Amino acid sequence: MAESQYAGRGQQQNKWHSEPGKNLTFSILLTPSFLPVLQQFDLTRVVSLGVYEALKPLLGDHLKIKWPNDIYYDNHKLGGILIETHLQGDKIKNGVIGIGLNINQERFEPGAGNAISVKQILHKDYDLRALLLEICGYIEGYYLNLKAGNFSFVRNVYLSRLYWLNEAKQFQSNGEVFTGTIINVKDEGLLVVENKNELQEFSLKQIEFLNK
Repeated sequence: MAESQYAGRGQQQNKWHSEPGKNLTFSILLTPSFLPVLQQFDLTRVVSLGVYEALKPLLGDHLKIKWPNDIYYDNHKLGGILIETHLQGDKIKNGVIGIGLNINQERFEPGAGNAISVKQILHKDYDLRALLLEICGYIEGYYLNLKAGNFSFVRNVYLSRLYWLNEAKQFQSNGEVFTGTIINVKDEGLLVVENKNELQEFSLKQIEFLNK
């Protein structure tokens, strides 16, 4: 856990800015050797759900997981997750999970986009270490479900918590703006969007949510 982070990274080389001592910025090392390489998106599901479950009692139904692994409150970003896996043959040797969550920060730089913090929502400070323990506990619970082979359970819960699920919304892909509806996430992590009665599958770099 870092009290101060000066070179935080997000998805696709994005920067992650965090005011010292105000937020949760931490990493977890997992060794999921039981998980085949083609199923590594299940790690994303487990970690996203762990964060979600810890924050849900505070923030209620406005909280969602934005595919693949951002944590959202309404249309604002509360945090993000970055997972780097190291492979050994067809197995995952280990995974380093970096998590950044806006907890007690009250102001964000102009370049922070749609960032929001728990304090901005609820107008009170929260104990960072207590919240960290909650998150780790929930991650462990879902991780053990994965280790026990309960893949369908983890995948179904993740899908049910998804931002914009079954809602007609605007996206952009290959320079084209279209209205689509998220209906599923494939086992390997591809996003399934219905567009003009056709199902299309997207990886992270192929689709943008127009939620700003």
